[in-house]
Amino acid sequence: MSDILVVIPTYNEAENVRLIAAAVFATCPQAHILFVDDNSPDNTGNLADAMGQADPRVHVLHKQDKQGLGRAYIAGFKWALERHYRYIFEMDADFSHNPAELPKFIEAAANADLILGSRYINGIRIVNWPLNRLILSKGASLYVRLLTGMPFSDPTGGYKCFRREVLEAINLDRIRSNGYSFQIEMTHTAWKLGFRIVEVPIIFEDRRSGQSKMNAAIVREALGMVLRLRFRFQQMKNQAAK
Repeated sequence: MSDILVVIPTYNEAENVRLIAAAVFATCPQAHILFVDDNSPDNTGNLADAMGQADPRVHVLHKQDKQGLGRAYIAGFKWALERHYRYIFEMDADFSHNPAELPKFIEAAANADLILGSRYINGIRIVNWPLNRLILSKGASLYVRLLTGMPFSDPTGGYKCFRREVLEAINLDRIRSNGYSFQIEMTHTAWKLGFRIVEVPIIFEDRRSGQSKMNAAIVREALGMVLRLRFRFQQMKNQAAK
């Protein structure tokens, strides 16, 4: 039984699932992969099933409809906890998160509970993004830090490693976010619970194929979530002052 599980949500990622699995195993052959498929119409789920039949390190969790990134990760986290994995990763299927970085996270986990892959430590490490996307991302990171008080350079990133103790401590059924604000809420919850959180530098490359899942509804959800987290942060400060 492996200690490491890489959770990869998929929706229409048929072009990527075999390639991303091969890249993960090339760098971290002892890892297992869980594809959480949102009933992809492009046959992603069936391709992942075939991979699992050929390699016991590949697992597939099928969801009946497209419920979004957050629900996929929550389902994957619960699956991982039931099977006693020690290190649970979040990773995109589109190669924006480089599997070659996995050992860096595992090394950092020796002295941390949650490891965040950061695109912004000691400079900007992003490939193939237009300037407007970069400005939006940097502005969102600043907005999150100012409103929540979190001291992390890249609180919106989605390449992470959780020790199982973090996920066991979080009431996953109470996590409300479903889009990219899910990343912010999970990190904020772990930070609020007092877990040790560190950032490691990563290189982020825009997806090689397929289409981005970003849309206006996801941005609106993130703005609203940060405001709710701001209220939580203010409560924390008031309690500390008493």
